[in-house]
Amino acid sequence: MGQPLLTQKPIVELLSPAGDPERLEAAIRFGADAVYLAGQEFGMRTAPSNFDGDQLACAVDTAHKAGVRVYVTCNTLPRNEELPRLPAFLERMEAIGVDALIVADMGVLHLAKQYAPHTEIHISTQAGIVNYAAAQAFYDLGAKRVVLARELSLEEIAGIRAKTPKDLEIEAFVHGAMCMSFSGRCLLSSYLNHRDANRGDCSQPCRWEYTLVEKKRPGEYLDIVEDAKGSYIFNSRDMCMISHIPELVQAGVTSLKIEGRAKSAYYVAAVTHAYRAALDWYFEHPMEPLPEWISEELDKISHREYSTGFYFGEEPGQVYENGGYIRQYDVVAVCEGYQDGNLLVSQRNRFFQGAVLDVLEPGKEPFSITVEEMYDEEGTPIVSAPHATMTVRIPCPKEIQKGAFLRQKMPGKAEREADARKCCTKTEG
Repeated sequence: MGQPLLTQKPIVELLSPAGDPERLEAAIRFGADAVYLAGQEFGMRTAPSNFDGDQLACAVDTAHKAGVRVYVTCNTLPRNEELPRLPAFLERMEAIGVDALIVADMGVLHLAKQYAPHTEIHISTQAGIVNYAAAQAFYDLGAKRVVLARELSLEEIAGIRAKTPKDLEIEAFVHGAMCMSFSGRCLLSSYLNHRDANRGDCSQPCRWEYTLVEKKRPGEYLDIVEDAKGSYIFNSRDMCMISHIPELVQAGVTSLKIEGRAKSAYYVAAVTHAYRAALDWYFEHPMEPLPEWISEELDKISHREYSTGFYFGEEPGQVYENGGYIRQYDVVAVCEGYQDGNLLVSQRNRFFQGAVLDVLEPGKEPFSITVEEMYDEEGTPIVSAPHATMTVRIPCPKEIQKGAFLRQKMPGKAEREADARKCCTKTEG
């Protein structure tokens, strides 16, 4: 602690979100080269718990021991009354050895150079960099990296790479939620809910359901599309570039960024695991197609309809039918250890004896186990695990790493109806 990480950076970095210590641990365990996180202020996400001063120091120490770099977001647009607190924050970040500060505001950039002169500066996507002149300007001002606007195509990124210094790193988002507004600079939340998206407090009104009302016809709702439920006209699809690692690398992207500091530890683990596998596969087998299991992993997390964003010159489009998520799997337990041929797991959702569980383990292709028997903490046989965080023993011939996630595929409509019929039959009998 106290010094930035000095290990050599990989050719292409995998950068994962860490909204709190649990998510930090998941990112590290499942293969991130670097993480980005925030303190209690100046960061663009207030929904996650983030890190207080002591937790930040501990996070840097933990990550560095694992060979993982830490970038701290300082990318809000601070108001006058906040600026007096910023120098001490910046000095503290340098003192604990963070590897970079992510900034968007020119004033913050100026202060960072003054109060954290030995810490790398990365320019946030909030700055809206869409051309090589802007990238060069920030480089001339001391930036080590630019996080490009999400609205760029791969061709445009390649143009920026070709006309900027080779030691200027280029970071781009590859997975996660997208904003309906340019580079996330949106006022909808401020107008509708008095929560400023540009200060990390977005309430996501773009995901709400809307209908149209004519001023002289109050109460008469007009559907914007032919759907009785109305329309989610601002609701962007999620980005997914798992099948396009070669194109990203060839365009000159040096850091692949996963969105999701407000998402769960499981989400961070699963997405990091998939992109780690995809990135490694590309460098080991550059001419071979991606194994199906890697891309299938991203269907096992909650997500909106996927798109490739703006990378191929098309707009990602909106999801008009609903504002919710596609969800096919539930995490039912987290592995806490392996003892005498038994998995020790902590329950997260109810599951039953006979369940087929899909195991997400760091660095490995997922595999399935069947819960033939299960016992509570005292060794008493049980047929279900109904209580949150209860410890369950599951006999298993194969050792599974601590921190692995056990998940179960959610039943489809036909399966749910069949289960309901079984229950009815049992009741009638």
